[in-house]
Amino acid sequence: MDRREFMAGCLGLPLLAQAGAAQAQAALTKIIFPFAAGAGGDTLCRLIAQEMAPVLQRTIVVENRTGGDGLIGIKAVRGGSADGSMVLVTTGPTMYLLPMVETIPSFDTAKDFMPVSLLARFEFAVVIGPAIDATDFKGFVAWLKAHPDKTSFGVPSNGTIPHFTGSKLEKDLGIPLTRVPYRGSAPILNDIIGGHISFGITTLADALPQHRAKGVKIIAVSSAERSPFAPDVPTLKESGIDLIADAWYGMWLPAGSPPEFAGKLGAAASVALARPDVKEKLTAIGLIPVGSTADGLSRELAANTAFWQPIVKATGYKIDN
Repeated sequence: MDRREFMAGCLGLPLLAQAGAAQAQAALTKIIFPFAAGAGGDTLCRLIAQEMAPVLQRTIVVENRTGGDGLIGIKAVRGGSADGSMVLVTTGPTMYLLPMVETIPSFDTAKDFMPVSLLARFEFAVVIGPAIDATDFKGFVAWLKAHPDKTSFGVPSNGTIPHFTGSKLEKDLGIPLTRVPYRGSAPILNDIIGGHISFGITTLADALPQHRAKGVKIIAVSSAERSPFAPDVPTLKESGIDLIADAWYGMWLPAGSPPEFAGKLGAAASVALARPDVKEKLTAIGLIPVGSTADGLSRELAANTAFWQPIVKATGYKIDN
């Protein structure tokens, strides 16, 4: 090799390095989870990321972008590159309730995102404390009617499924209820046990440990059928309330993403969720693994939107943004 060939080769090295860096960047996928680390949804993300990475031959990391009741993470993916580098995993309710309650919707789920897969379901529960002299939902309703000054109830946050489930109960029972928003399930359960509020509507998985320890009593679950985690507890429908209010986690890409990648991503997620060890870990924290096609996720979203829209509208609840 003469001097000119050597110099040409050296000049080409930065270009090769840049190409290598670009390939490495393209092979990185961030799962954006818009809530804090450590909870059930975060565990779900990390489990499927670990399983999907070798199948897709990509590095997959989970990034928690919290704030705005999930809106910060949603906006990050909506405005992200449609090249497979960003994936959104969040609850179904954040994708259909937020546009309903915002004065000016921050996003349009159908236009701004490409559906990938329905991942897992979870349920809510109506939880009462030791101060309430009732053993079932019927007895609980009788107690509320007899104590009109003690009808305050806790929800994990405003603008959520528990919030609007409470609105539905208030309408169907004909009993004025006072909603108290909290930051998560733990303070709700503490205040129920302490007698500061009469009952709460929160995630079944979060309430189960105290229920089993006799600190609180779960008197109804929100799912269509009795929960495998609490088979002795009736559903709201069995208790006379025409309401199914379970929730779920889904996966989306930014609109305009390659359909081929979306298909591969959804298939990899479904395979991961079908693994016995993954199922065992998820059911241990109160999640029911599903896995679906993009169409399955779209149908679920449409059905939930149609069901909740009139309920939310009737409350008049809005948030300024």
